[in-house]
Amino acid sequence: MTSTPVAQNLAGKVALVTGSSRGIGAAIARRFVGEGANVIVNYLGNETAAVKVVNELCSIRPGSSVAIKANVSSFNAVKQLSEQALKAFGRIDILVLNAAMVQDKDLSEIDEEDYDMIFNANVKGPLFLTKILAPQLPEGGRVIFFSSALTRASGVASNFLLYTASKGAIEQITRVLARDLGSRQITVNCISPGPIDTEMFHQGKTEDMVRFHESFHPLKRLGLPEEVSGIVALLAGPGGSWINGQTIGVNGAYCV
Repeated sequence: MTSTPVAQNLAGKVALVTGSSRGIGAAIARRFVGEGANVIVNYLGNETAAVKVVNELCSIRPGSSVAIKANVSSFNAVKQLSEQALKAFGRIDILVLNAAMVQDKDLSEIDEEDYDMIFNANVKGPLFLTKILAPQLPEGGRVIFFSSALTRASGVASNFLLYTASKGAIEQITRVLARDLGSRQITVNCISPGPIDTEMFHQGKTEDMVRFHESFHPLKRLGLPEEVSGIVALLAGPGGSWINGQTIGVNGAYCV
């Protein structure tokens, strides 16, 4: 039995995917390479995981991926990341801003340091990486931000205050930049996942807590990273050319 060939919708494209050494980011990198793109895998601390992903991608297509370490919450670091990324393959066509930081504190516990940490990682870094690379993106380029279903969920817990606020900012940045960059035929969209079955999601959660999140979905399960990467690939490819300025929920009806 022969396998169905994967459409090469991204052939000849180069993508930078932040936070792509694991979870959703790694799934996006795999999908992109499978559809013909070269991918820069950005990571912060886990070099072993990043190298593993790059080796996997290069086994699919030799020379299709490199790893670059960078803290995307720092302006100087994102500037260096952009320079290294452009040197890696000579261009960037697709920018996926997946890296983020989650914090577990409510109003009574947060302080200025917490605020700066979350907003630097989740808002400042993605915004300024986009600012730096936008002039380098070709006509028809793609910028894809990441939000969270928590910006719409009525049952959001108080301890996700700063995280949810930062993702709300990203959704508004998406709306404005879609008009700004649209004059150059560059689309800007945002993916808003619900609970996804990743290592990060399971950290600090008991089995009962995981089952609680599963119970919110009609399908009674968590989403898979591959179920997010498919939507990202659609936005990144020719099929996404008329989708612009949108925040797209990928949450299995976790919130509607």
